[in-house]
Amino acid sequence: MALIDVRELCFTFGGENLLDRISFQIDLGERIGLLGRNGAGKSTLLKLLAGDLAPDDGVLAVENGTRIARLEQEVPAGRGRSVFAEVAQGLGEPGTLLAEVHERQRGAAGAGGAELERLQSELAAHEGWRLEDQVRQILSRMSLDPDALFDTLSAGRKRRVLLARALVGGPAVLLLDEPTNHLDLGSIAWLEDFLLREGVTLVFVTHDRMFLQRLATRIIEVERGRLFDWTCDYRTFLARREQALEAEARQSELFDKKLAQEEIWIRTGVKARRTRNEGRVRALEQMRRDRAQRRQKLGNVSLLVQEAQRSGTLVAALDKVDVSLGGRRVLEGVSVAISRGEKIGILGPNGAGKTTLIRTLLGELSPDSGTVRLGTNLQVAYFDQLRVQLDESRSAADNVGEGNDTVVVNGKSRHIVGYLSDFLFSRERAQTLVRFLSGGERNRLLLARLFTRPANVLVLDEPTNDLDAETLELLEQLLVDYQGTLLVVSHDREFLNNVVTSTLVLDGQGQVREFAGGYDDWLRQSPPASAATVPPDDRPVRRGDEPVETPRGLENTSSRGRRLTFKEQKELAALPARIELLEREQADWHQKMAQPSFYQQPPQALTEASQRLKDLEAELRQAYTRWEELEQS
Repeated sequence: MALIDVRELCFTFGGENLLDRISFQIDLGERIGLLGRNGAGKSTLLKLLAGDLAPDDGVLAVENGTRIARLEQEVPAGRGRSVFAEVAQGLGEPGTLLAEVHERQRGAAGAGGAELERLQSELAAHEGWRLEDQVRQILSRMSLDPDALFDTLSAGRKRRVLLARALVGGPAVLLLDEPTNHLDLGSIAWLEDFLLREGVTLVFVTHDRMFLQRLATRIIEVERGRLFDWTCDYRTFLARREQALEAEARQSELFDKKLAQEEIWIRTGVKARRTRNEGRVRALEQMRRDRAQRRQKLGNVSLLVQEAQRSGTLVAALDKVDVSLGGRRVLEGVSVAISRGEKIGILGPNGAGKTTLIRTLLGELSPDSGTVRLGTNLQVAYFDQLRVQLDESRSAADNVGEGNDTVVVNGKSRHIVGYLSDFLFSRERAQTLVRFLSGGERNRLLLARLFTRPANVLVLDEPTNDLDAETLELLEQLLVDYQGTLLVVSHDREFLNNVVTSTLVLDGQGQVREFAGGYDDWLRQSPPASAATVPPDDRPVRRGDEPVETPRGLENTSSRGRRLTFKEQKELAALPARIELLEREQADWHQKMAQPSFYQQPPQALTEASQRLKDLEAELRQAYTRWEELEQS
């Protein structure tokens, strides 16, 4: 059944159509991966499907009753609200009312008994008990603390809250724009499993090729204003697209050859304009129009890193190093040695200390104890995932040239516009202020800036975010061929597999272990009893003020495959009955709160009832988590 039907749709921001008479359908249960070069129109198409933009021409028909939700690429500020309030916003106007009641009940919006009673009465008219139940159910399914402050959460937790807000209204179609950006490996694995388990119809844009391979049942590629539709997984799509591009190139070559022959014929003179040849002349004119309208495939980025004079054999070494930040031990007893030419991947939960490890290795951070040795003749170039090295008030050209019209690349002077064209910036785009550039353009700009600096040590912090597949492949090849030393922090599993020669894994408890190879090699080498002492569920653990999230593969596996003790067997047998009792009490409270007379009680009684519901939610979450732990043992 088609939930969304798009026919002959056109859209432009001015000039040539960004989307030119595209047509496709989205059927129930499909998981569509939306691919294309940066700037091809992927995010624009998601906004059109969500109704945030209107097409210039064509039809975009949505089946009656079909609810569409979109998870945006950027994470907004939480305005000091709780997770419950943020998620409730996904229910529309009644959800806003529910969020206000919740914030007042927890004291965030100030006291006010009469006002609270008025809001509760108004909420009861919208079946507030049912809305609250919807919010609490999605929070429970996604293991989120309703009273946590949104602004204090890690990037992975915030993404999860935003996903809950998108799902709370029960959408039939979920639109995701780069959902894995800034997530650690555990959060990505959880998101993959959750989306597969939910069975919701998906349309998503992602640069994460493993995420794409695991989820997508259909690929739609946006290229030169058109759509190319492939009903297959990502690996099959790559092979079929290569064949299609070869066929298109052969067809264009034959067309151009015939056009050249006809141009020679038309120049032969009067005989070309005789009546019997008028059809041939008209055909030539049509061929000229077709050739003029042909949109050429966008070229590839030209990447070339400037390699400095070789460093010493030893780049950096740590010996029994301890580092503390903000009263928390981030690194404890860490011993690591890095030699020239190594390509090191650095993995770990968000907040585990990856950046601290890099800063210590480069001598930027002094340890509390232990020794740090640095090699000779180190020239370091650093790629920052937050792009703070870019000045948003200056143009792309000024950011790279630093006010100069030329840059020196491998000993040769190049005009800044010509250099930026290697990174797919037109002359106009090179003069655009950075704040108006897309995420992919900013990443390409940061790479362009990075590669103007000679370096024998490259430090890349999440370099793959927002890059299209073609640029990713070129970057991978560049780094594989690079003769210097590479330190790369990335949650792109395919990227790590293709580039790095060894992996440093931080467990979030201060320990660092080294494994040969990339991400898959690390998973194979991790013994079942190699317990990084991180809790087995995926909830954040706070050490000091910094949240740490657990990646799949870093969980505590020391109990896997063992027999339960007698006490644990009794606990497991009793859990279903306990959960049933808790859920029954929860349902009773919801039934009471559904009665209008319930809200005529004193504010103190209402607050106590709300608190009991919160306690029940927490007890249920703990019981389900414990049940899962014992069953998996």
